[in-house]
Amino acid sequence: MIAQEQTIIQYIPHRAPMIMVDGLLAYEEKSIESSLTIQSSNVFVEDGAFTPPGMVENIAQTVAAGAGYQALSNEKPIPLGFLAGIKSLKIHKLPPVGTDITTKVRVINQIMNIGIVYGEVWQNGTLIAECEMRIFIQK
Repeated sequence: MIAQEQTIIQYIPHRAPMIMVDGLLAYEEKSIESSLTIQSSNVFVEDGAFTPPGMVENIAQTVAAGAGYQALSNEKPIPLGFLAGIKSLKIHKLPPVGTDITTKVRVINQIMNIGIVYGEVWQNGTLIAECEMRIFIQK
């Protein structure tokens, strides 16, 4: 594990209550993996389950955590990214409070300041959400 709940904020611009990753598990140039334990206090929990907007934000913050890790490793400032689009969002299951999820993102393409990624959210080895995202990176 690269970062845990106490240290993840050094890699992302988000602050409580909008932090949707609590661990950076792995980072490679074209892939990033994060973790999150769904807490009842999470702003994206409704009726005891993590909602689709929460899973989308979790995927986006996984990208942010990887970008932040890469920037700090190269002694550069952390870039700001903005969600520019979501394509082919599929929610297969809503994870309940107390569940640990793992999010895997792979970079498909980088065109100027737009990154195109594919994200998957997993719960106990089962794919529960997936989508393609476009993220605008402010330089």
